[in-house]
Amino acid sequence: MPPKAQQHKDTLIESVVTVLRQRVPKARADSAEAFLRLYFQNVPPDDLLSQEEDNLYGAALCLWQFSATRGPKEAKIRVYNPQYDEHAWHSAHTVVEIVNDDMPFLVDSVTAALNGLGLTVHLVIHPIAKVVRDPAGQMQSVHDVAVAPKDAIGESYMHIEVDEQTSAETLERIGDCLARVLRDTRFAVEDWRTMRSRVTEVTEEIAAGPAKWVPEDETKEAVEFLRWMDNDHFTYLGYREYAFRTVRGETQMSIVPDTGLGILREDDVSVFEGMLRKFSTLPPDVQQFVQQPRLLMVTKANLRSTVHRPVHLDVVVLKVFDDKGKVVGERMVVGLFTSVAYNRSASDIPFLRRKVSQLLARAEFEPRSHDGKALTHILDTYPRDELFQSSDDELLATALGVLHLQERQRTALFIRRDPYQRFVSCLVYTPRERYHTDLRKLFEKILEAAFNGTVTAYYTQFGEGVHARVQFIVKTEPGRVPEISVPDVEASLVQAGRTWADLLQDALVEAKGEEAGLTLVRRYGEAFPTSYREKTLPQAAIFDIGRVEEVIATGTIGLNLYRPIEAAENQI
Repeated sequence: MPPKAQQHKDTLIESVVTVLRQRVPKARADSAEAFLRLYFQNVPPDDLLSQEEDNLYGAALCLWQFSATRGPKEAKIRVYNPQYDEHAWHSAHTVVEIVNDDMPFLVDSVTAALNGLGLTVHLVIHPIAKVVRDPAGQMQSVHDVAVAPKDAIGESYMHIEVDEQTSAETLERIGDCLARVLRDTRFAVEDWRTMRSRVTEVTEEIAAGPAKWVPEDETKEAVEFLRWMDNDHFTYLGYREYAFRTVRGETQMSIVPDTGLGILREDDVSVFEGMLRKFSTLPPDVQQFVQQPRLLMVTKANLRSTVHRPVHLDVVVLKVFDDKGKVVGERMVVGLFTSVAYNRSASDIPFLRRKVSQLLARAEFEPRSHDGKALTHILDTYPRDELFQSSDDELLATALGVLHLQERQRTALFIRRDPYQRFVSCLVYTPRERYHTDLRKLFEKILEAAFNGTVTAYYTQFGEGVHARVQFIVKTEPGRVPEISVPDVEASLVQAGRTWADLLQDALVEAKGEEAGLTLVRRYGEAFPTSYREKTLPQAAIFDIGRVEEVIATGTIGLNLYRPIEAAENQI
């Protein structure tokens, strides 16, 4: 940072400390000053220099006073609008104050939750301190992390300013939301080692006694994948076990008692909507999928993560078999794949490398051939979640479809239905120079109408080729996902992406033939101003193009007078 800005910040902090020494009783002044200096330590000068001294003092002291008493593992949350007459300072924003045990994921989890509520975060101040408290939880002293006594505990403090909210109900709702986030974060952090240990036990169990009805190479890849996950490629957030039981002739899925860890500690947290019910109430293809003798499956939860990143949780399902090869239960690990897992080549990741290798073999392309290299590139840049979740047949069909698309500048649609019928993943390839936000919104409406659902997420990628790729996740209702004609929906997407120039090309080719028509398109396709295109049909433009061509050829002057159909008889 510029030296002058830092000097101004230092001067400002010393001025605030002077005010503190004048106003806070001597018995508490040392603790208050230590907290204040930690509070401002890592705040950028620009966030301080625009503030009034009294407001800086008031914000820091309010958080210090709020943290004066705190019980073991207590998450303290306050959401309020500071006013001079009550708090001795003021902000144009609503203020969120949090005091919690220091642990990973706090700031990103809290700010993600606030953004999820539609609130803009204007300021985050996040000091970490070592605090000594007496048995009653009263603060005795505050220390820098580097020089704290052994009996001090690490505490995380947050001062966050968001868009002003004046409704008491809204303030309470914000506090309740953050309480859930901090609870989930604590559960995940506290059970992290236990979850890792449990997954390691399951991994070694599978390695020691592979199921005879599961192919040996599949078992080996599953073991390698679980070990790869544990090597900093997966953030463990929850674990739970399920059993399939027959009750009055009906197969039901139930939670195995006392197996929940992390965010799945409490049984009322559902990974998949409607999962704990009779199999007979599930769609037939879902019943079949759940009971398939596949050892390992990677999918997405209905549940969005409240910890670390606000995305749908990654779910790794390990099936449990009886001695006859029947699926009798599942072990479920939930969390988030790390960024490294998304950026590594698929050929470097167990489970995926087997899938990719089998796909390349089925495609029967020579690995070093043009098509072989192109297909490998498609798989390496394929949406990673889709690579995990797609069946071999689905992946082969889509990858070959993308390969055949190659440099052809056309719009194409590829879909994959979630086996649990919770969503449809739609990959739309469209010419990149045509892609824009309004077109993406049109695509959304078409897909929502086709699948009777709602687009909950989209991801856009611009590669080196001629296409932009957009993945749409369309949330659907199990049992009510309509059967659609992919070519028909694709045709609707194509039509949505067609421009006036495209329609002009069709009209010219039809009227003049392909060679002459394309020649005229290259000359006039982008020649007409927006005002002309808005008022003139492409078919009508053919006449104007003919007149312009005639003037150019003859070197004469041309004039075209016409009467619009809605004009009066004395108007032209």
